[in-house]
Amino acid sequence: MYYKMNARSLLRLCFTRNNFDKHRFYCSRNILKLHERGMYEDLFPDTSTNEITDLLNKSPQCVYAGFDPTADSLHIGNLLILMNLLHWQRAGHQVIALVGGATGLIGDPSHRKSERIEMEKYLIEENVKSITKNIETIFNNHENYLWKKKKEALKPLIIVNNLKWYTDVNVIEFVRSIGKYFRMGTMLGRSSVQSRLNSDTGMSFTEFTYQVFQAYDWLQLMKNYKCRFQIGGSDQMGNIMSGYDLITKSTKKEVYGITLPLITAEGGKKFGKSLLNAVWLSPTKSSSFQLYQYFIRTKDSDVEKFLKLFTFIPLNNITEIVDAHMKDPEQRQAQKLLAQQVTLLVHGEDGLLAAKRASAALYDKSIESFIRLNASELTHVFEGATIVDIIAEPGLTIYELAKKVKCFKTDHDAERIITAGGFYVNYQRITNLNEVIVPGIHILSNNLSLLRVGKKSYHIVRWQ
Repeated sequence: MYYKMNARSLLRLCFTRNNFDKHRFYCSRNILKLHERGMYEDLFPDTSTNEITDLLNKSPQCVYAGFDPTADSLHIGNLLILMNLLHWQRAGHQVIALVGGATGLIGDPSHRKSERIEMEKYLIEENVKSITKNIETIFNNHENYLWKKKKEALKPLIIVNNLKWYTDVNVIEFVRSIGKYFRMGTMLGRSSVQSRLNSDTGMSFTEFTYQVFQAYDWLQLMKNYKCRFQIGGSDQMGNIMSGYDLITKSTKKEVYGITLPLITAEGGKKFGKSLLNAVWLSPTKSSSFQLYQYFIRTKDSDVEKFLKLFTFIPLNNITEIVDAHMKDPEQRQAQKLLAQQVTLLVHGEDGLLAAKRASAALYDKSIESFIRLNASELTHVFEGATIVDIIAEPGLTIYELAKKVKCFKTDHDAERIITAGGFYVNYQRITNLNEVIVPGIHILSNNLSLLRVGKKSYHIVRWQ
């Protein structure tokens, strides 16, 4: 029988009188104190408080989270899991990130209305490399820029590809030795299974077995690393419980699962590749500017929650930051701090600097901000802008440039809109069709020009 532990139960767990000062609410290794940040949703099994707190405080523990390579980058929906792993690392515990080179070939049915499209093996392999780099980058950035206790070495992150223990597995032996610990009634009762069985598409046997393989992953980590804790999003509850079943039955040892709230996009939808709403952690898919702007746009009602979840700022400081912000919310100081901290973690100092430069170009509308950017950065700032390469010719006029760049559908539109004052070069309104292009005025020192038609149609000229 299983019990889910809510936030109140977690609070009691952290306040065991033998281990804590109730007023300071502090213990170096008791990672469950993170519930104060809103980071935990459920914990199971419902065991004695002393058992878990003693385990966490007596010696460093091992924890893991899994990431399936369904895309060539993780996204901000995965970022809370990585933040939680970083908190475990900061508390002195051993952290494992498991990359699902094997389970990615099957596909997790959780929170899906239909079966995933089968991916080619070579794409899975490429995705494994890419998200491994995502994870390594974030842990390195944390240590380099956000870990203040430099004299206290962090335990190195361990990254494991679960393909390593499935490559030579005999299917008959696997079913015989592992399958006997699973009960069909329990497996069919999982919410991820029930929702699909009751849908129009149903569920394939392939997806039905996913919970078995995730359970086996945890068993392998328990055997090889003494990994007694698994964390995951709240949609992973069923899969984690399957691992708990397998390990406790086959090894007679106690393990613990902890779930975190899902970070959802606007409208409550889960972030994901298939939903086309992901903000990616890889700079090749979402720039540091795009990540920065996502958090800058955080609603006032969410900013305190996000500061608790996505930064390492102490809680009392967050209260002061939010109080100051609410006195002058138009300045968005809380959002700016949030965006800076997240961008620094994901993209490092260079990425944060680029994001700030791009933001200045977007909002300041100054030439000084504009010339600090290259053409690629500008396309992220001015979303939808096209880049056009133009050879600089003596005597080239504004009208001729507009035609070369194809800023207007017809020559008549070009004449009408330019003379009416609806055309801008580097933020300056141009009304003279015959004005000649001059380096230093129309062509800036970074060999770029920003053309704008109306309010939102941008074209970037890269001069050759």
